[in-house]
Amino acid sequence: MADQTHVLFVEDDDVIREATQLALERDGFAVTAMPDGLSGLESFRADRPDIALLDVMLPGLDGVSLCRRIRDESTVPVIMLSARADSIDVVLGLEAGADDYVTKPFDGAVLVARIRAVLRRFGHAGGGGRGESGGAAETGGVLSFGDLEVDTDGMEVRRAGRPVGLTPTEMRLLLEFSSAPGTVLSRDKLLERVWDYGWGGDTRVVDVHVQRLRTKIGQDRIETVRGFGYKLKA
Repeated sequence: MADQTHVLFVEDDDVIREATQLALERDGFAVTAMPDGLSGLESFRADRPDIALLDVMLPGLDGVSLCRRIRDESTVPVIMLSARADSIDVVLGLEAGADDYVTKPFDGAVLVARIRAVLRRFGHAGGGGRGESGGAAETGGVLSFGDLEVDTDGMEVRRAGRPVGLTPTEMRLLLEFSSAPGTVLSRDKLLERVWDYGWGGDTRVVDVHVQRLRTKIGQDRIETVRGFGYKLKA
């Protein structure tokens, strides 16, 4: 297992759990499959997997609550699985700290592609920062926007001198904004650059992550440009 990506898969449906585990293992993943939220939390704490796949509807401890517990302890990537594409399911999962979501029934190849996309951006969280600084005050690898400092070398963020804890997805999102301050970035462009989507994705993923980022770096730091996208105030 040491040379394989370790996936924690929490799903209460026996058929889906067993079929998905087999499919992931055929693609080279090491999979620990659990039937409920509480056993999933225990497994996460014991094994520290590389990524967690969590069904929303779980007995004992639901998937959204499990995601929150995981996020309280770790920045490990989390993908939520839901039988419904209802906005409330999607938003609750993302607000709890999930990095992406997949709607059931899902194609195995699509799930594997989404897993690999998440792992790529977590493995290359320092890969943002394309282009010029766009007028931001820069000292070495540190970009400054008012009281906000983004250390692109050390992958650290400070606000008014205090460290700001970001997940790798939030960090990549901030790097995209800070590489082009004052430039409007569309939701589709952010999906492509941050989430590595080579196809159209759900822009709610972007919206919720922007809201999460705002709560950490300042509500007025990222401006919404209606009908176009978002931009970082220089």
